[in-house]
Amino acid sequence: MTRAETTAWTAAHVARIAAAPLPAAPLILETDLPPSLPGLWLWDSWPLQDRDGRVVRIAGIELWFALSAPCTPDPLDRHGLARIRLLAHDEDGGWRDLGDAMPDGLSPGSREWSGSATLIGDVVHLWFTAAGRRHEPSPTFEQRLFSVTAQIVVDAGAPRLIAWTKPVPLVASDGVIYHPAAQATGAVGTIKAFRDPAAFHDPATGADHLLFTASLAGSASAFNGAIGLATRHDGRWQLQPPLLHADGVNNELERPHLLVVDGRYYLFWSTQGSVFAAGLAAPTGLYGMVADSLAGPWRPLNGSGLVLANPVAAPAQAYSWLVLPDRRVASFIDHLPGADGDRFIGAPAPMLRLEIAGDAAWVEGAADAAGVEGAG
Repeated sequence: MTRAETTAWTAAHVARIAAAPLPAAPLILETDLPPSLPGLWLWDSWPLQDRDGRVVRIAGIELWFALSAPCTPDPLDRHGLARIRLLAHDEDGGWRDLGDAMPDGLSPGSREWSGSATLIGDVVHLWFTAAGRRHEPSPTFEQRLFSVTAQIVVDAGAPRLIAWTKPVPLVASDGVIYHPAAQATGAVGTIKAFRDPAAFHDPATGADHLLFTASLAGSASAFNGAIGLATRHDGRWQLQPPLLHADGVNNELERPHLLVVDGRYYLFWSTQGSVFAAGLAAPTGLYGMVADSLAGPWRPLNGSGLVLANPVAAPAQAYSWLVLPDRRVASFIDHLPGADGDRFIGAPAPMLRLEIAGDAAWVEGAADAAGVEGAG
């Protein structure tokens, strides 16, 4: 793959957000809340997909993975307790718990963070982030990328994963292109990143890639977020220069992923309003760029990169958006406003649907800055 220079998401791009109506999602109401799993929070999620990205159905249901943790008084505690959970999603939009995805003690980390999953034949390839180290005395923010496989079987009408293999390391932050993600302590939103592996098979070249949330090495800014890339050559993953960086602009370009639509490449990521550099005002939302090939250069969707924001009335209602090939957009319900202040929900959010046309993308039913009524 011939690579162009890494594209920059700039302060000038972000400044355009204020000049346009806010593309706000519909408000999530109490009546939209799905039945909860007793005592568990769920957040970042991803489905089992085939090599071309299509969501797979097994025994009539979709198999999804999500981060989970026991409910505690402080929702931030969940990041230090996270396990990958297996869920069944049926045609009526319902969710059913299938338990922890991986057996106890299989992950080399003290926690399991986000990734992706690919079905090849009857083998599930799970790409995930191992946070910290198993048996470490207190949780650290070290992040490493691993893959593991399992056989999928159907038992009593439900998929089940068996015969797990030993996790295999993928690529490591090198300190030259990517800043090492090895902090012992830190605050959410400020730590450096090497996580969220997302598998992508390029239909134009036949090459297999991994995207991941990264931080630029050698930056003079604390806001040095990037979208990293690794490519498989002769069975081995090799680091490549990042597809995109937000040096001096934003610290975390989270859960990056790609779609190919009408021959164009659409790159999406999520970020929080709180992780932009001082002086840059932008909402928590789904952002994206488009290019004519994986090599770039990348152009911000809608001129600024903003595709979807939370409504003004509920600026933290959802997060961690994932755009699927059928244009569904998955996320989780984060904080909903209430009489006693914002309340963390930790459950799958209602699916949205994305429209894509050239260098524009918008969510069906998105609202303007009032954040109440759909765009119609």
